[in-house]
Amino acid sequence: MSATYSDNYYANSMNASPEYPQLKGSHRVDIAIIGGGFTGVATAVELAEKGYKVALVEENKIGWGATGRNGGQVTGSLSGDQAILKQLRPKLGQRAAEDFLWHLRWRGHEIIKSRVEKYNIQCDLKFGHLHTAYKPSHMKELEENYHEAISRGMVGDVELIDAGHIRDYLESDLYHGGLLNRKNMHLHSLNLCLGEAAAAASQGALIFENSRVSEILHGTTPTLVSDKGQITANSIILAGNAYHRLGGKKLKGMIIPACGGNLTTAPLGEEVADKINPHDLAVYDCRFVLDYYRLTADKRLMFGGGANYSGRESRDIEAELRPAIERTFPRLKGVDIEYTWSGMMGIAVNRIPQLGRLSDNVFYAQAYSGHGIGLTHIIAEIMADAVSGSMQKYDLFADFKHIRLPFGGWANNQLMAAGMWYYGLMEKLR
Repeated sequence: MSATYSDNYYANSMNASPEYPQLKGSHRVDIAIIGGGFTGVATAVELAEKGYKVALVEENKIGWGATGRNGGQVTGSLSGDQAILKQLRPKLGQRAAEDFLWHLRWRGHEIIKSRVEKYNIQCDLKFGHLHTAYKPSHMKELEENYHEAISRGMVGDVELIDAGHIRDYLESDLYHGGLLNRKNMHLHSLNLCLGEAAAAASQGALIFENSRVSEILHGTTPTLVSDKGQITANSIILAGNAYHRLGGKKLKGMIIPACGGNLTTAPLGEEVADKINPHDLAVYDCRFVLDYYRLTADKRLMFGGGANYSGRESRDIEAELRPAIERTFPRLKGVDIEYTWSGMMGIAVNRIPQLGRLSDNVFYAQAYSGHGIGLTHIIAEIMADAVSGSMQKYDLFADFKHIRLPFGGWANNQLMAAGMWYYGLMEKLR
């Protein structure tokens, strides 16, 4: 049975894409990748460009999971940045750790921008992002971020917006200022992934869809097994994030699946779109549980927020998000909502991305904690370097200490939900 995409904005505005075959028979490659989202596809591009024989296997369709359901924002924020810095300081020293983290946070932008240009990927790539202060106290964080950016040479890329000028950028009385970043990007995330898959295929990568991997046979040359075929490789990379269960006990309790909600309105028209967001910026606020939104190429408002830790994707997204839309933009009260959808994110308790091995030549990468577009491309480069023999950055990530939740799936989800409730409460009290 052929899988179909979620009925969302991305799937209904996607570029024409080839139907990749189902995995059948036996194949031998250098590297096999399980998962056709950004991590797997971007890694396939990296490796194919290096001349490796690569095969990628996706259970559903390319970009079917969180890759084709997210908010489409590419920002220099890294999940778990302070936790990363804390663990890097003893190894690299304060200054070197800060430099490593700073350059890492922008590497995803460089990869995506250059790849879009190289392969002429049509994904509505635009520049400009506003990080907004939901409360006056949030301005301190934004001011610190601004001064760090300026000190690192981003003069002209960033601008601090005070409360008196925020309405020059958004038709909203909700915010007390913001940090404008002209280097950050937003885009049609499914079309980016489809374009990258085509790029990998053009470099010789084999891509299989509608092929569920049921088992990994570990050994000198590991093999992934589906119901109609198998692939033997020198190395396997597991890139399924919240959508796979192939890690066994080694990955049990390492990530918690969280369901993020998103929607798009009906097209607003040029006049209304230009009034609510005249500079066509992507936006999110400073809260721990935040709202995020942007305009699509056809002038809809795409708006997301919140997270459901039940482990289930079914929920009334419109009922949850409409009040936030109308509170943000009173002009849009009663606006028609055309698409609603949800997607499963992989959340790490300490928010640090998780890289490691299940065995000597079976690697995994997961846990982007809601910062997936830029971060997956960074991690893809690191994973491609690792299986090519350049282990320096991989080893730094593989050595990070992580928190493993001790119970089964449902109980772990409840623990995470309780933690999010606590942080949300602390946010309100700030």
